[in-house]
Amino acid sequence: MSGMRTSDLTIRPAGVEDEPALLALDRAVWSPVSEVAPRRAEDAVLFDERHTPEQFLLAELAGRVVGYIRQVPPTPLASNRHIRQIQGLGVLPEARGQGVGDALVEAACAAARAEGARRMTLRVLGPNAAARRLYERRGFRIDGVLPGEFLLEGCYVDDVLMGRQLSG
Repeated sequence: MSGMRTSDLTIRPAGVEDEPALLALDRAVWSPVSEVAPRRAEDAVLFDERHTPEQFLLAELAGRVVGYIRQVPPTPLASNRHIRQIQGLGVLPEARGQGVGDALVEAACAAARAEGARRMTLRVLGPNAAARRLYERRGFRIDGVLPGEFLLEGCYVDDVLMGRQLSG
């Protein structure tokens, strides 16, 4: 994948038929630096009543799924409908450094804005410096930190809350 041009990048909505590729990608990018849940089992399903294809955007390079982002309303409350939350972002290691993550974040923000959202939020683990840099590049700022929120591999890890305005 080295040497791919960003112009070869396509961002598109996921469909039910993308579940196998998404599952493989999710397992390939899993890391204790970015995930609080265990790695999905080989026979796991991704799409269910809480995780629908419509929530995912996919990044393709040369027709191959190399990344995804999931954005959803953070709660079912009407009073919170103006907020969307990124609840998953993954880019294959060989596709990193080519603008895939940036394009996915911007596409998710544009989709949320088109749905009337005014703000995008997310949670990222403190040690995940690469993800934090990506989000900061895309205009996200730290809204708060939950110190020692997770115990991962014997270490207490901060949960960093970030947000970005989508409209005035």
